[in-house]
Amino acid sequence: MQGDWEYINKISHIFESKGGVVYFAELEAGLDERLERNKSPHRLMHKPTKRNVEWSEQELIKSMEKHRLNSYDGEITKENYIKINNTKISPEEVARIIKESFEL
Repeated sequence: MQGDWEYINKISHIFESKGGVVYFAELEAGLDERLERNKSPHRLMHKPTKRNVEWSEQELIKSMEKHRLNSYDGEITKENYIKINNTKISPEEVARIIKESFEL
């Protein structure tokens, strides 16, 4: 949605106008994995809105039907951008990939 792009550009400008560098890491996972993660103890502990698992699952499915939650391949041409399908990758591995990709 255009409003999403405007928000990203606005936030990026705040940092870039002060000499900062913005890095974009887009994460994607399949629906089955997202539904499974939605029930994880860690997520339930830290996200109270997810504790009603049935409602949360239906909300996720409706969101995916109504909105496109990830970019198309090649759609984002920003500098310092990476897209990672983390369906089968641990958070630690995702962090390593990001760190190495941006040479941080």
